[in-house]
Amino acid sequence: MPVTEIKDFKQFQEVINSKTPVIIDFWAPWCGPCKIISPIFEKFSNESSNAGLGFYKLDTDENENAMVEAGVRVMPSFMVFQDGNKLGEVGGALPTPLAALIKKHTGESTVEATGEKL
Repeated sequence: MPVTEIKDFKQFQEVINSKTPVIIDFWAPWCGPCKIISPIFEKFSNESSNAGLGFYKLDTDENENAMVEAGVRVMPSFMVFQDGNKLGEVGGALPTPLAALIKKHTGESTVEATGEKL
């Protein structure tokens, strides 16, 4: 599944409230590490083993409200949401932790008890 761009706060709210788990790449145009990890995130999105997870990206410069709502602290940040709950996150341009986050939430159908409601 290709990565879908989140264009505004309303769309961000719709995406994070999905019944299907989603992972969002919070990035910025000025962020060098964001540019490095982006093709890797795209590659993960196209792997058939990750089909149970929706892949999205959000430009934090264009969507500051969504960035604040999600609690982004570093660039890039990758966060998994389902039913309005944040299920997990990793920061930085490191492929191994990103792969582990994706693997943990691929095909997950229920919200973890520790998820935060946004």
